[in-house]
Amino acid sequence: MIKILLQRTRRKGKGVVGLMTIPFSRFPVKEDEQDATVATLENADYLIPAGTYHLVRTFSPKFKKQLPLLENVPDREGIRIHRGSIPEHSKGCILVDMRGAALLDIVFNRINTFYEDEEAYIQIEDRY
Repeated sequence: MIKILLQRTRRKGKGVVGLMTIPFSRFPVKEDEQDATVATLENADYLIPAGTYHLVRTFSPKFKKQLPLLENVPDREGIRIHRGSIPEHSKGCILVDMRGAALLDIVFNRINTFYEDEEAYIQIEDRY
C-alpha cells in the first residue's frame, strides 16, 4: 500500500494550507531518494473531511489528462488532486503547484511500473 499524507496546518483567508508527503523512498529506484513534501491549498468552504481515501488515477474530462481521484468522499464525487494557486481554483479538490503535480505523476507511474496491484491512499489530517 502506498500512503500519501496530507497535513493541513493553517487557515489563511478562504484557503487551508497544508503539507503533502509523497513516499518516494517506498520505491526501489534510487537509494538516495527520500520522501518529497509539497505545499497544498484547499478552499475552506469545500473541505474534504479528514480521513483516509482510496486514490486512483483516471482521466479528467475537465483537465483532459490523467489525475489522482479520491474515492468515497462523503456526499461528494469528482474530488481530485490538481494544479492551482488560489482557493477559488478549487471546489473541494486539493491543489498543488507544478512540482507537486509532477511528483504525483511520477508516483503513479512507478506504481504502474513496479506494483501493478498496489493500492494508493491519501490520509488527510487536520493539524491547525
